[in-house]
Amino acid sequence: MQKIKLKDLKVYAYHGCMEEEAKIGSYYLVNLTIWLKLKKAGKSDHLEDTINYGELSQIIKDQMAIRSHLLENVALRILSQIKKQFHKIKKAKVSVSKVNPPVNADINHVKVSFKKKF
Repeated sequence: MQKIKLKDLKVYAYHGCMEEEAKIGSYYLVNLTIWLKLKKAGKSDHLEDTINYGELSQIIKDQMAIRSHLLENVALRILSQIKKQFHKIKKAKVSVSKVNPPVNADINHVKVSFKKKF
């Protein structure tokens, strides 16, 4: 099995439990890895034999646009939508990172990750 990775898709969104996060928003980084069979695409050179990563990016952007209190909720929604839309995918891993989270510490980002077999 082979994989496709989308690395550090940067999205501005409004997730979080605090009211300020809903108003101000912040940047998020989303990483996605999908596992599937890609040998046919490697031989045929046809897009229909693989997964269009532009469509994967759009799923991420669409789900990130829906406000959530928790990153866990966003990550699971992304995986659920990918599973619903792409039947070729055997397994997927998504991580959602909040850049500069509003906590009383010097933290670059906080990240939540989920991996799911389909």
